[in-house]
Amino acid sequence: MITELRRQFDLAWALTDLHLSALTDEDHLWEPGPRVWTVHRDVAGRWWPDWADTEPDPIPVPTIGWLTWHMIFWWTSAVAHAQGRTPLPRSEIDWPGPGTAIQRINALSAQWRSLLESLTDTDLLGPATFPWGPDSGRSVADMVLWLNVELTKNAAEIGQLRLQRAALRSGN
Repeated sequence: MITELRRQFDLAWALTDLHLSALTDEDHLWEPGPRVWTVHRDVAGRWWPDWADTEPDPIPVPTIGWLTWHMIFWWTSAVAHAQGRTPLPRSEIDWPGPGTAIQRINALSAQWRSLLESLTDTDLLGPATFPWGPDSGRSVADMVLWLNVELTKNAAEIGQLRLQRAALRSGN
């Protein structure tokens, strides 16, 4: 099963990389409408995401900047869990800025790829707490499957925003 999960990750990453590699710095903070979740620079120059512990209704449309921060957040947490480390709290994971965000995501992808290369089918049966919690009864395979789906979802969201912005700029 690990071979299939690696292939699924490779496919999800190819879709993600297609969109990430085409982004411009300006794409990251483009707001597609009046109600968005984005990232904001504080007085020290660090970027922080909009966040609500209870999802608002209607849900704000995330900017590409917010989506790339979200990828950094969940992937950093997943890698930490998979390596048996305590992940940083969400409130301590900033967004590094347009160009650096893509570099950080690429580094996380490489870390995840390395982790997948180290796993065996037996490892997949072990318990996983992320993202469900300690008593979830979920396995490492469940976490890998979740990550592949989350990556694909974020790639599709980023791609849609990138294409929509490009279409508006070209007048189509």
